[in-house]
Amino acid sequence: MFEIAEIGNRLTKAAYKKSVESLRTSLLETQHELAKSKLALAVVIGGVEGSGKTEFVNRLLTWLDTRGVRTHAFWEPTDEERQHPPFWRFWRVLPPTGHTGLFLSSWYTSPIVDRAFKRVDDAELNEELDRIIAFERMLVQERVIVVKLWLHITKKEQGARLKSLEKDPQTRWRVTAMDWKFHKRYDRFRKVCERALRKTSTAEAPWQVVEATDRRFRDVTAGRVILDAMARRLAETKQGSNGSPKPDRPKPKPNNVLRRLDLARSLTEKQFDDELEPLQETLGRLARKLRKKERSLILAFEGPDAAGKGGAIRRITGAMDARLYRVDPVSAPSDEERSHPYLWRFWRELPGVGRVTIYDRTWYGRVLVERVEGFARPEEWSRAFAEINAFEEQLADFGTILLKFWIAISPEEQLRRFKSRRATPYKQYKITEDDWRNRDKWNAYEAAACEMIERTSTECAPWTLVEGEDKRWARIKVLQTIVERLDGELS
Repeated sequence: MFEIAEIGNRLTKAAYKKSVESLRTSLLETQHELAKSKLALAVVIGGVEGSGKTEFVNRLLTWLDTRGVRTHAFWEPTDEERQHPPFWRFWRVLPPTGHTGLFLSSWYTSPIVDRAFKRVDDAELNEELDRIIAFERMLVQERVIVVKLWLHITKKEQGARLKSLEKDPQTRWRVTAMDWKFHKRYDRFRKVCERALRKTSTAEAPWQVVEATDRRFRDVTAGRVILDAMARRLAETKQGSNGSPKPDRPKPKPNNVLRRLDLARSLTEKQFDDELEPLQETLGRLARKLRKKERSLILAFEGPDAAGKGGAIRRITGAMDARLYRVDPVSAPSDEERSHPYLWRFWRELPGVGRVTIYDRTWYGRVLVERVEGFARPEEWSRAFAEINAFEEQLADFGTILLKFWIAISPEEQLRRFKSRRATPYKQYKITEDDWRNRDKWNAYEAAACEMIERTSTECAPWTLVEGEDKRWARIKVLQTIVERLDGELS
């Protein structure tokens, strides 16, 4: 596929000057239109070493309004990055709506280099490329324009450029021993890169191969690709605007996973006291082993309002060193969070090695609250099941221990707890008008929860359903589940 970039295209100085004048104007106008839109732009600049990726970015930054642009270059992972799944470093720097991110090196770099140096096999490369395809597809569906440029030069041209740079004292520093290693493996890299580009050049995020032998031709061609991608997506967005999303109110099946739970299960106060302390002691000991085993822990809690999520969490945190954990009570997204893909706020707060993050409500809001209340379109919440499964699979592959709890209660018990909260001064803050309104949608939330559990209870991240009518039973079951899982993972 790289033959198309070895034709010998060139631009004269006069033709370049004429092209750049109109290109710069159009880029700025379109960038300012992007700034007022609900779209973001991510430009991936890949290509052969010595093809001028950095030169092109420098040129592009003179053409754009840099107030809305951030450039990201990724080297060897830092200590902090090594404590998180590989995609964490990319998620946390995604551009917000109206802004542009330029990625010099990207999520493609490690898979391609690892395969070229035979650190991974074809199957492992394909697995990483599939993950990249899913990642980019999600970005595009979450209003990110993904432009992928591959700057290409021949092996002969690469060698000549490296020698030229080495001869000049002003540029000698730019050539490293690794550059010559890459040159020596040029043919190997070419084969791997062709395979990677073919597989990941999708309808949502196609690759554009740019002939980079002539710098003027390279810069103008790549700039036009970016301009065309922005203009096309902005036009499609205007044409595709079809009003606000509408609530989805599914009906629960008479016999479902939640209605089959035995909510009559309970513990006496003595049974609870006898079991609580030993479980907390064991949990505290196991939590301290996370760092030694280079693992992290995520506890995710979902359930109806007043189901007892907070009470269960307090019994967990009461067993652990406060320096090890963080409780994240998830509420409506902030303006900053709304300007990014919905999983962004969860990716950026993932716990590092030896740490614990406890979520009181989670990323499942996309398929629960956002679905039922009409904050997400059907195509958004329906594809979220697969996106969430992929997210949790990455956590598991990295070694993060993830436990997900749905605490279930009956509508009658919820009403009793609501009334109790309203009558108790120090509990009144827990009850809002939204809580009362949501009771009218009990069946819709139940049906949405059942579909969520059925479609996202995977081998690497199964749901634990907790009978929550009796708080003591629920708290002990949660602690037992955590202790059993940690004991199995850390032994």
